[in-house]
Amino acid sequence: MKAKIWISSSLLVTLFGFSAYNMHISEDKNQMIIKYLMKNLKDNHYEAIDINDNFSQEVYDLYLRRIDGGKRFLTQTDLEKMDAYKGKLDDELNELNYEFFDVTEEILNRRYQQTQEFYKEILAQPFDFTAAETVDMKFEKMDFAKDKDDLKVRWTKLLKYQTMTRVADMIEEQKKAEEKKDTSYHAKTFVEMEAAARKKVLKSNDDYFSRIAKFKMEDRRSLYLNTVTGVYDPHTGYYPPDDKDDFDISMSGKLEGIGAVLEEKEGYIKVKEINPGTASARQGELKAGDVILKVAQGAAEAVDIVDMPLSDAVKLIRGKKGTEVRLTVKKIDGTQRVIPIVRDIVIIDETFAKSLVLEDTKTKKKVGFVFLPRFYADFQDRNGRRCSEDVKKEIEKLKAEGIQGIILDLRNNGGGSLQDVVDMTGLFIDKGPVVQVKGRFGEPNVLADKNYFYPGTQYDGKLVVLINSYSASASEILAAAIQDYKRGVIIGSPSTFGKGTVQRFFNLDDYLAGQGDIKPLGQVKLTTQKFYRINGGATQLKGVVPDIIVPDNFAYIEVGEKEQEHYMPWDEIKPVQYDLWKNLPNYEQLRRNSKKRIDANATFQMVNEHAKHLKEQEDRMSYPLSLEAYQLEQKGLKEKSDKLEKALDVEITGMKTITPKADESYVASDTSRTRSHEDWKKNIRQDIYIYEAMQVINDMK
Repeated sequence: MKAKIWISSSLLVTLFGFSAYNMHISEDKNQMIIKYLMKNLKDNHYEAIDINDNFSQEVYDLYLRRIDGGKRFLTQTDLEKMDAYKGKLDDELNELNYEFFDVTEEILNRRYQQTQEFYKEILAQPFDFTAAETVDMKFEKMDFAKDKDDLKVRWTKLLKYQTMTRVADMIEEQKKAEEKKDTSYHAKTFVEMEAAARKKVLKSNDDYFSRIAKFKMEDRRSLYLNTVTGVYDPHTGYYPPDDKDDFDISMSGKLEGIGAVLEEKEGYIKVKEINPGTASARQGELKAGDVILKVAQGAAEAVDIVDMPLSDAVKLIRGKKGTEVRLTVKKIDGTQRVIPIVRDIVIIDETFAKSLVLEDTKTKKKVGFVFLPRFYADFQDRNGRRCSEDVKKEIEKLKAEGIQGIILDLRNNGGGSLQDVVDMTGLFIDKGPVVQVKGRFGEPNVLADKNYFYPGTQYDGKLVVLINSYSASASEILAAAIQDYKRGVIIGSPSTFGKGTVQRFFNLDDYLAGQGDIKPLGQVKLTTQKFYRINGGATQLKGVVPDIIVPDNFAYIEVGEKEQEHYMPWDEIKPVQYDLWKNLPNYEQLRRNSKKRIDANATFQMVNEHAKHLKEQEDRMSYPLSLEAYQLEQKGLKEKSDKLEKALDVEITGMKTITPKADESYVASDTSRTRSHEDWKKNIRQDIYIYEAMQVINDMK
C-alpha cells in the first residue's frame, strides 16, 4: 500500500512539472559534491595521489568491502558485471558521474530482495544442532558465493549460528534461574527454546532489511564518496550536512549516554575507546576492542545491531541520564557477556589530571603518580582549565610529599591539545624542541618548550611514562620527546596507537559563488599535516616503542592505526638539534631488572599467555555449529577469562596509596567524591603495571 501511494505521489509531482526541476537540482548538486570534494583532496590533502587506474582499483576494492564486507549478498556473477568498472572509476570522478554507483545499487537491491525470500524460508524449519558442522566467520579470507544456491547455503549456516547462540543463552539463563530457585521464571523445553530463538533471529533480520529499505539515496551515495576519500587515509572523510552536526555533537561530549567512542568495521560496531569520567568508565566492564552485538533498553528485548549503520546503533545506545542500557558484547577473547550500564553525564573530576603518592611498604620510598586521561584545554575560556597547568600543580603537590620519582600515566589517553603537550613536555626538560609539524608544502614547523630562552624544569627527578596500545596522538608526542631526550623511561605495550596525523574541516559550500540554490553540499575532513619526532621519525603508524616492553593483551595482534585500511605510511624527515638529558638512565640494566621481575610474576605470565590466546582467536576461520561443541568452547573461554580477571583483581601487598595532603580536605568534603577517590586508589593497588613502574624508578640512579 505504501509503495502505491509513493508511486502516485511521484506521478502527481511529474504532472505538475516539478519532478524534472528537482532532478536537475539534485543532479547538479551531486555533481558539485564530486567536483569540489576531488578539488579539496587534490589541493589540500597531505599526500598528492594520482587519480588513475590504480586509484580506481583501490576505490573499487574498498567499496566492495564496505557494501558487502560479510560477503552475504553479492555473488561472483554480480562481480563479473561490476568488474567492468574496476579501471574506470577515475574517469567517472573526472566526468562527475555515478554510473558505477548506480549499477551497484541496482545489483544490491535485487540481492536484498532475493535474500529476504530465502532467509524466511530457512527460518521456518527447526535446525539440527547435533551435526559436526562449522561456519566460516573470517570474511576477508572468504571468496564471494558462486551463485544464488551457494549464497543460500552460506545464509543457512549464518542463521543457524545466530539461532544456536541464542539457544545457548536461553539454556544458561534457565540453568541460573533453577539454581536460584526463581519461581517467576517459566521453564521451557529445548524445542520451545529453539523455536523462540528462530523467532528472535527472524525478527532481527526483518528489522535489518527494514532499515535497509529506509536508507535514503543520499546516505548510500555518501558511503560511496567516503570510499573515495577512504583511499587517501582512514581519517579523511566526506560529511553531509546532518552527519557534520552529529560529528560536532560527539566531539562536544555533551550528550548523556555511556561515554564510549564507537566505530563501524566490517558490519560490526566496535568500541574504539572509553571516555574518562563516563558511565562506561565507572561501570568498568566495557573495554576498547569489544564488539557490541545487541542493545537492550533495560529488561526489554535486545535489538541485534550487527550490520546496523553506526549512526542508528548510536541512537539506540544513547539515552537520558538514569536509564539503563544492556549491551551484549563479544570480548576480544571470544566470550560473550551482557553488560548493564546506567546512562549518566560525565563526572568532571574524573576527566582532569590527578595524583597519588605510592609508597613501597618495604623500603618506605615514595613515588609520585600522575594520571592524565586526556590532553584537555578549554579553548573558549582563557581562564579555563588546561592539562599542562593542572599537571604542573600535581607535580608541586607531589614534590611537597618528598617523592623520589614520578610516574606519568598516559595509558588509554587519546590525545588532545597540541600546545598543552608541548608545554607539559617543558615541565620535564630544560629547554629545546618537542615536536615537528609538517604540511604538504614547505618546511616543518618546530614547536619548542616555551622556556627555550629561559631554561628550567618544573621537575628534574626520575621519570617513568606509562603507555599502551591506546595511547595516541598527543600522548605519543610527549612519550616520543621524553624518549628522544632520554629524559625518562617509557614503559608499556609493544607500541602506542600510531596516529601521527592532523585533520581539518573544509566547507564545500565555500566554492559555490552564486549557486545558493544547491547548498548545502556538506564538508570534507582532510588530513593536512603529520607529526614528526625531534629525531626525524614520524609517530604515524609505528607509534612509540617503549624502552621497557611489558606483557599486554594486545601484544600479538594488530591494534591502532595498523588495523585501519589505507593508513598513511611511516616516514622520516631531518632531525632537529637537541641536547640529551644530563643524567641518562641505564636502559640496559633497567630492562634486565624488569625482565627478571616480569618472568617471576605469575600474573604477568598469565597476561602473556592470554595475549597468545587472543591471537589464536583472531586468526581462527571457523566456528562450530554443534550446540554441544559451542557450549564447551564458550565454557573454556570463560574459564580462561575469569582466571585472568581474578588474578588482576588482587591488591598488591608491596604498594600503599596515599592521598596528597593538599587534596585531603577536598576529597573529604563530599561523600560521593570520597567514595570515588577510594575506589580509584583500590584500582591503583591492583595495577601490576604501576607497581612495575614503581620498581623501575627504584632501580634508577
